[in-house]
Amino acid sequence: MNQRYDIKLFFHYVIPSVLSFALSGVYSIVDGFFVGNSVGDLGLSTINIAYPIVALIQSFGTGIGMGGAICYAIRKAEKKEGKAREFSAGALWILLLSGFLLTVGILLLNRPLLRVLGAKGVLLSLGEEYISIIALGAGLQILGTGLVPFIRNHGGSFYAMASMIAGFAANILLDYLFVWVFQQGVAGAALATVIGQGITMLAALAYLLYKKQLTLRIPYSCMGSVSASIFKTGIAPFGLAMAPNITLTLVNRFSILYGGEKAIAVYACIAYMICILYLILQGVGDGSQPLMSRYYGEGNFIQQGKVRNLAYVVSMLLSVLGCIVLYTAKGSLGLLFGASNDVSQEVAATLPIFLLSAPLDAFNRVTTSSFYATDKSTCSYLLTFCEPLFMLAFMGILPPLFGGQAMIWWSTVFAKLLTAFFALAIKLRMDKQGLPASRSIGKL
Repeated sequence: MNQRYDIKLFFHYVIPSVLSFALSGVYSIVDGFFVGNSVGDLGLSTINIAYPIVALIQSFGTGIGMGGAICYAIRKAEKKEGKAREFSAGALWILLLSGFLLTVGILLLNRPLLRVLGAKGVLLSLGEEYISIIALGAGLQILGTGLVPFIRNHGGSFYAMASMIAGFAANILLDYLFVWVFQQGVAGAALATVIGQGITMLAALAYLLYKKQLTLRIPYSCMGSVSASIFKTGIAPFGLAMAPNITLTLVNRFSILYGGEKAIAVYACIAYMICILYLILQGVGDGSQPLMSRYYGEGNFIQQGKVRNLAYVVSMLLSVLGCIVLYTAKGSLGLLFGASNDVSQEVAATLPIFLLSAPLDAFNRVTTSSFYATDKSTCSYLLTFCEPLFMLAFMGILPPLFGGQAMIWWSTVFAKLLTAFFALAIKLRMDKQGLPASRSIGKL
């Protein structure tokens, strides 16, 4: 396979994935834009406080879908067609069951969850209104996000992107109608989000039906082992998808202590935009996953390494480009979401702190993706969950000692920096032991 073809094939998978992930991040921005300009800072803070619950639903879909799709791709590359189809069926059963359980669970725990996230008073009542509708559509969201990785692994990267675009376009139109025209506030935004995800789900189902890849047939005796493999592989993609929202939750909780509702509104504007950049970087890692999993299954470790290295280069370039764009627009971001002048000025002053960590995140996300794409689950777990632990430690220690709210912002940067050093150490050790040596995971 010549180098030009390698690069062309890489971008055939990665470009649609990057655009799809960017659009998934824009879902939250659309809600924030329409609600912020309709309700004001209070509405913006409501979406910001409640959004981790939305992200939890979508991350379950991503984790299950990626776990099943990676297992499918590796078995298919190993010429185990029957086993590969068992992972397709197993993942679909888990997605359906998860949608039902999350709907029931979130409806029952709506208020306590929002309290844990820091909502109180008017924020709590508005958050309940928003999340109740989101919970009713949890099944649509889980299937919408969970089926997309299978489409990519069946070679339908551009179709996956098109299905995301269809849902996104519907979300914009319905947000305009429900929030601005019919004045439904946060409830209208939630309904628009659910319907948009439902359209993505229908498009994904149509593709898999057309390709004759949609199946629920799996021997009962195999369901346990298949489910275990899907969960084992999917934990890290789930964690990466949740990472910006874990950060959001931590920042909100600590900001209440030091900066109050103003700090939450400031971070809401920043989080909307920085989350898109993080998701774009995740799109590079997950877009290259089908190729890394295929080459790993075939035993072609040289090509697998080339794909990973190209992913590093592309993600770094995108992180730098994204930082330049956001830095240039920093003075307008608060106004975009209908924030007050005071909040807008604080957004412009604070955003550069978060941009410093974007290249670090590019390295961390591609490294983690390369591990779970090649069945190195333990390594991917370590990198996925060490960052929020570092962040929690920094936020607990630094603000009381060195500067209150400012140290909340800087704690996110320090956590990503420490994670990057950790990721580099693991990567170098794994590279030294050899790419195919998956058994070396246990020695870490």
